[in-house]
Amino acid sequence: MSDLKQKVARLRQAYAPHEHRPLGGYLAAMGTYAGVAGAIAGLVKVTGRTVPDRPATSDVVLLAIATHKLSRLLSKDAVTSPLRAPFTRYDRPIGSGEVMEQVRDSGSSTRHAIGELLSCPFCLAVWVATGLTGGLVLAPRLTRLVATALTAVAASDFLQMGYAVAQQAAEGDEED
Repeated sequence: MSDLKQKVARLRQAYAPHEHRPLGGYLAAMGTYAGVAGAIAGLVKVTGRTVPDRPATSDVVLLAIATHKLSRLLSKDAVTSPLRAPFTRYDRPIGSGEVMEQVRDSGSSTRHAIGELLSCPFCLAVWVATGLTGGLVLAPRLTRLVATALTAVAASDFLQMGYAVAQQAAEGDEED
C-alpha cells in the first residue's frame, strides 16, 4: 500500500473508528460541486452577464421556496425514485407522496455519498440553490418562471396539508 493510501486509511480510521464514513465519496462530491459552481461562474463570464451587487429580496424569497420544493421533489418524491434507485433502496412510504429510502452501501464511497446527497433534501438544497442562482444570472426570465411554478406547488402542498388537518378536525367534531 502506498504511503498516501496508508495516511488516508489512518485518517479515515481516526475520524470514524466505529462507523463507515465515505470520506473519499464526500471529497468527490465536493469536487464535483466546485466544478459545477466554477462552470456556472465561467458561463457567466463568457456570456458577459452581470451579477447583481445584491439580489432582490423577492428573488431570494422565490428561490428559497423553489429550492425547498425542488430539493424535496428530487430527494423524497415517489415519482422521482428512479433517479435515486441506483444509489438508494426503498424503505417505506412517509406520506404525501414521499418515500423513505436507505443509502446503498456497496463498498463504493462515491456511490454512498451520492446516495446520501440524493436522499437528503437538506444536502441537495445547496446544489439546487446554486443551480437556481446561476440560472437567475444566466437565464433570469426562465429561472423565475420555473421558480414561480415550484413555489406555487410548495404553497399548494401546504394548503393541501392544511385542508387535510381541517378536514380531520371537522370529522372529529362530528363524532363528539
